[in-house]
Amino acid sequence: MSLPVHANTNVDRKVLQYENFINEVLKRDLQKVLEQRDSVYEKISQYLQLKNTIQTLQESGSQQLKTEVDLGCNFYVQAEVEDSSRIFVAVGYGFFVEMTHDEALKFIDKKTSQLTAFTEQLTKDSAKIKANIRMVLEGLRELQGLTDLPESRRRDVF
Repeated sequence: MSLPVHANTNVDRKVLQYENFINEVLKRDLQKVLEQRDSVYEKISQYLQLKNTIQTLQESGSQQLKTEVDLGCNFYVQAEVEDSSRIFVAVGYGFFVEMTHDEALKFIDKKTSQLTAFTEQLTKDSAKIKANIRMVLEGLRELQGLTDLPESRRRDVF
């Protein structure tokens, strides 16, 4: 027995709405969350790099430091620091605070643990969005009267 013609158009319209919802809302939201998480991972990496540099300075015992400074657009100049016992650390929102090595190390530990907790939340958010995409896809399959895919043919959404 086949459905009346207007029932088929209603189903087609609903399918189109769900597909648009997946593509325009859920996938875009997932992309934003994953990009934000990558950005936070980059910040964590920068703080850990600073931590390694500070520990190397402490181990060497020297106050003098020769380094290269990026002036922008990957244009580097050599710089010499006479007293590296105090450094400026980016604390967020464009602010820098002068700290001793020990203060900076404590700050970095707190900041990286805070950022790690944030990445864990973003990972949970992305898992929820993936589950919503999967649920909508299952609804589409039911609407179209398709049978469920066998486990061997299933794949992750992303």
